[in-house]
Amino acid sequence: MSILRPIKIRGVAKEKIRPPRIGFVSLGCPKALVDSEQIITQLRAEGYEIAPNYGSADLVVVNTCGFIDSAVQESLDAIGEALNENGKVIVTGCLGAKSANGGENLVQQVHPKVLAVTGPHAKDEVMGHVHAHLPQPHDPFIDLVPAAGIKLTPKHYAYVKISEGCNHRCTFCIIPSMRGDLVSRPIGSVLQEAENLVKAGVKELLIVSQDTSAYGVDVKYRTGFWNGKPVRTRMTELCEALGSFGVWVRLHYVYPYPHVDEVIPLMSEGKILPYLDIPFQHANPRILRAMKRPAAAEKTLARIQAWRKICPELTIRSTFIAGFPGETDAEFEELLAFLDEAQLDRVGCFAYSPVDGAAANELADHVPEAVQQERVARFMAKQGAISAAKLQRRVGRTEQVLVDTITANGAVGRSKADAPEIDGQVQIHGKPNVEAGQFATIRITGATEHDLLGECISS
Repeated sequence: MSILRPIKIRGVAKEKIRPPRIGFVSLGCPKALVDSEQIITQLRAEGYEIAPNYGSADLVVVNTCGFIDSAVQESLDAIGEALNENGKVIVTGCLGAKSANGGENLVQQVHPKVLAVTGPHAKDEVMGHVHAHLPQPHDPFIDLVPAAGIKLTPKHYAYVKISEGCNHRCTFCIIPSMRGDLVSRPIGSVLQEAENLVKAGVKELLIVSQDTSAYGVDVKYRTGFWNGKPVRTRMTELCEALGSFGVWVRLHYVYPYPHVDEVIPLMSEGKILPYLDIPFQHANPRILRAMKRPAAAEKTLARIQAWRKICPELTIRSTFIAGFPGETDAEFEELLAFLDEAQLDRVGCFAYSPVDGAAANELADHVPEAVQQERVARFMAKQGAISAAKLQRRVGRTEQVLVDTITANGAVGRSKADAPEIDGQVQIHGKPNVEAGQFATIRITGATEHDLLGECISS
């Protein structure tokens, strides 16, 4: 039962009624996280409260992932839990756009009691369903939302999504069928969001999309405006503008187009972080063609060498797929040889997983699961040795670290080479004289396979 207490507005007694509360479950990648942030921002702007648990929520929104089978199952389980614990559930996200074998919506087939289902990047649709099932009038004198919006990340870093959708048709991926073709955000809108975040105290901006280097292709790199100044809707110009804010700027999901070369000097000049997240996926030309990915490993190695000459501190993160349909032992060995040559800093490897609707499902000679797992293990063992050797060479150096958390024995932070949640960390012995979300100068005293150890020398 709600507890009511009278308040007076201009001498008139008024009952204060508890605003409706929305529970929120956010799954999936950083792009989905940005979708969640936008929905939550709109909910708060309209006066809804965000409930901390199912029991105190009047309705639950579940933002799902539908990329691989394990993510699909995790999302379906989360929807089922929300239905069991609360009963009123709206589903959004990539899984919401997925069809079952019979053609009907997969979520509605498995969980027919959900109130509504939308696809990804559907803030307005979600809000329409919320209004229908839990209406809430907005009181602008009470419901105040910061200009930076509501964020689900810690206060000191935030993801900024610059576009939606993808023009590529990689055979292992169904993202375009769920999120559509590339749609770039107006550059003025992106920069205004970034500026609001920096003013709110954010120290690191993580730039995300399905294809960051394609930013502006769909609008032919047209000129937009920010603070009255013309700026082209293009990755290079975006990075130049973001570099003026004086915070860390980290690029994710960069497709290796030729103009990526243009941002490397910005990294060497310290305007944006010397960090590139490029999902190479494989090294063998035949496998890359079967994936519909760029198929010139020799050119890739040459470009990596050229980038490192311009910016020796460059960190390159990538992901690969082992056991793609038809991959032979020799082709996998070629991938391992590429690792030796490329000496990448941060690497993940996944066994190929069939995804409903992906063109690769129709390819011949699927690799047995046991062979896939053996290849993944060999891949990660080789990369683990590369990573350990590269990190060991940083012992004795002094590095700027962004402190994420304070622990009982010290702190945990990240160097310029470490993206949150997916890369390594810097384990700091002894509490630094800073709070979480601030920078500290750390002397690196040791290294493991993926993490650095250090001690604070100043803040």
